[in-house]
Amino acid sequence: MSEFRIMFVADICGKAGRQAAAHMIKPLREKFNIDYVICNVENAAGGFGVTPEMSKKIFSYGVDIQTSGNHIWDRQEIIKYFYTKPKLIRPGNYPDGAPGVGAMIDEINGVKIGVMNLMGRTYMRDLDCPFKKATADVEMLREETNLIFLDMHAEATSEKQAMFYHLDGMITALVGTHTHVQTADEKVSKRGTAYLTDGGMTGAYESVIGMNIKPSVDRFIRGLPIRFTPASEDVRISGAIITANPETGEAMRIERYCEKFDINNPPKNAPKELDVDEGKL
Repeated sequence: MSEFRIMFVADICGKAGRQAAAHMIKPLREKFNIDYVICNVENAAGGFGVTPEMSKKIFSYGVDIQTSGNHIWDRQEIIKYFYTKPKLIRPGNYPDGAPGVGAMIDEINGVKIGVMNLMGRTYMRDLDCPFKKATADVEMLREETNLIFLDMHAEATSEKQAMFYHLDGMITALVGTHTHVQTADEKVSKRGTAYLTDGGMTGAYESVIGMNIKPSVDRFIRGLPIRFTPASEDVRISGAIITANPETGEAMRIERYCEKFDINNPPKNAPKELDVDEGKL
């Protein structure tokens, strides 16, 4: 195999995002000749966290491994799920003892791929140093494969860029998540690492980062703790596709995508999204 194509699906947000993922991932996987699909699911359950039932169902949509972020603990039932060792990872720089793992090696069609998840600290929770953890995880993964993908879940563009330069030439790709706004700065470095500051969101784009507009605006204006609820109009699936050399781990190309999902005219033969209980916050 001379090329290995990875499709990253950016943050699934609420039921609209789950519907888009259910109907669109398999057709896009075929359309773009994808070998491996990575999907961020930390906002799948009503915009906050993911339940075990949802995670299991999302795998059936054509997803190989799932990443997450700061909302991973919002649904308490996910804690026990981690002890079943699913292919769901959480930010690796949570303190020792947190359930789950932040890096994992998977294998598909004889090709091993390492997947990492880290969380930034700027304007976010003060976790362990993501840069030190990144170095340790990369060293561990490179014992088995040069093909390594990092989902860097962070608020600050500067922190994501700094991580890119910290790991340049050591990993295949870094795609950022968390802001739900897709950036237009994709590139492949001279050392063969692909980069995109943020992959965007899989959910409703007639919204404030996936949430209904009025409560979001009111919260800014009034300063009250108004509950956010996921929006459902102008639904899209977005992310990035990375083409890499599976032997060297060097990226060749990175392409953004943002595809509209017509809920009234879904692709033929696509699975339906399971209407599951979104759990309790």
